Parts: sequence; structure tokens; C-alpha cells
Amino acid sequence: MSAGQPILYYTWLNEKQWHLYIAATADGLCYVSSPDQPLEDLVLWANSRFPGYALVEDREQMLAYTVAITQYLDGAVDTLDKIKHELRGTPFQLAVWEALCRIPYGQTVSYSAVAEMAGRPDAVRAVGAAIGANPVLITIPCHRVIGKNGSLTGYRGGMAMKQQLLQLEQSANHSNDKKEAEQKTVEVNGNAAFV
Repeated sequence: MSAGQPILYYTWLNEKQWHLYIAATADGLCYVSSPDQPLEDLVLWANSRFPGYALVEDREQMLAYTVAITQYLDGAVDTLDKIKHELRGTPFQLAVWEALCRIPYGQTVSYSAVAEMAGRPDAVRAVGAAIGANPVLITIPCHRVIGKNGSLTGYRGGMAMKQQLLQLEQSANHSNDKKEAEQKTVEVNGNAAFV
């Protein structure tokens, strides 16, 4: 590494069944791998998207991202909202990825809905290609995009990962709804009453 050379930090996230490489510049998270992918995939991606950057393993530098993603994988609802990204793509890809970030936690939308959100309602196939090029799985929530008929469709992380992420969000939403209902219950004269 030469003096002044920009750095792309990375670490291996190994949490329960999740085994992912994640990478970031000083400006934000830029890569989350598919499960169990080799380091070579990150190296190839980094060389094409961040040429001239030194790839440096640094668990401490990546700690905030590791914690946020781990908390999300443990069912926390709002941890991904705090993550800064540094994304490199075409203006169209960036518009699609920004639209993905507006899909609410625990909800799904169709590719045509994402095309509408990105301001390109006639570009559904191109939107699908941009979604497939998303370098930051989980935190740019392309797993929330499904077929128009409600079916699960392709996902760079694999269909099992997509299904697990959707189930995780639905379970967390169900748990949060239950907690809210419990909090709205008070005892009146020894009986439970809703407020």
C-alpha cells in the first residue's frame, strides 16, 4: 500500500448461519457478499468498482457496519437506516438502489413498483438488471422485491437467503405488533383493558 492510496476496508461477518464479506470506504458501506462466497469474489469486485484502492482487512474499522447488520439479522427493525453507503453505479442504477431503500421494512413490492418509484415506469427489465447489480445485499433491500404475482424471484444472494430475510422481517414485524398491543393493555379494577 502506498502513501495516500485510498483504502477499501473489509471483514468477514460470521453470525449464526450468516457468513458474509462486507466492505466499506471511509465514506460508507459499499459491498455485502452473497453467503459463503470466497474472498476472491470481493477482490474481483473491488478491482472493477474501486480500482487503485488497497483492500485492507480491518475488523475495527468495520465494527459499526458489523454491529448494525448483526442487529438486523437478530430482528432489530431500524438498524439499517443508520448505515451510510458509498455506491458506484450508473445514474439509473443509483436511482433504482435509492428507490429500494424506500421500501418499508417487512413489506414487499413488485419490479414494476420499483420502476415507478425510480421514475422509469417503462423500464421494468432494466430495473431488474439494476437490482441484480446491487452490490450491498441486505442494507439496500433488494430482497423486498418480488414478482408481480407475489412469487419470489431471483436474488444475487440466492433464493434461500431472500426467503430467510423476508421471513426475518415478517417475524420481527409480528413481534413488534404484539409488543405494541401488549403495551396498549392496562389493568382496570383487576381486569385487562385496551387503551
